[in-house]
Amino acid sequence: MLRSLAFALSAFCSVAIAADYPENTLDAGKVSAQGKLVTLLGKGISVGDSAPNFKVVDDNFIPVTLEDYKGQAVLISVVPSLDTGICSLQTKHFNEKVASQFPSVVMLTISADLPFAQKRFCKAENIDKITTLSDSVWRDFGQKYGLIIKDMGLLTRTVFILDESHNVIYKQLVSSLSTEPEYNSVIEKLKTL
Repeated sequence: MLRSLAFALSAFCSVAIAADYPENTLDAGKVSAQGKLVTLLGKGISVGDSAPNFKVVDDNFIPVTLEDYKGQAVLISVVPSLDTGICSLQTKHFNEKVASQFPSVVMLTISADLPFAQKRFCKAENIDKITTLSDSVWRDFGQKYGLIIKDMGLLTRTVFILDESHNVIYKQLVSSLSTEPEYNSVIEKLKTL
């Protein structure tokens, strides 16, 4: 019964999201899931753009915005769901291998997972050098960055690097949801900050 209710709510939310947001034409045809292209919803941004401010929540449902990191370089690791293998690997990689190399860069992981699930994941996996944030409440981040996967309600796998003025200096839209980002190019770009 509970599972049926959750599925119905998920389907309703996906339909509501699809109705509210335009298709991301900038990144159309660039991402696949299980060999099929997915449609991304929202505006979409490019390298050179000023990163849009966004509103998400932390693991205590406290609102967090990009403006909270004013004057700081920011890496944003976007994952569909922390409870999946590749997303877990990506998050652990940035926590264990990247964050300590670049202590002056704010490291964020954003997903559409509920904050409760994010908190549970971080505790179980000892995620302590990056901040996990949830786009589950307003879908503001996903819409402004063009990352909402139509009919799934999840965010597509992406890595952004923003300079101290919050200009987008790096964007890696991963072409398949089932693969990790290419980490070496992320690290090389971080070295230029």
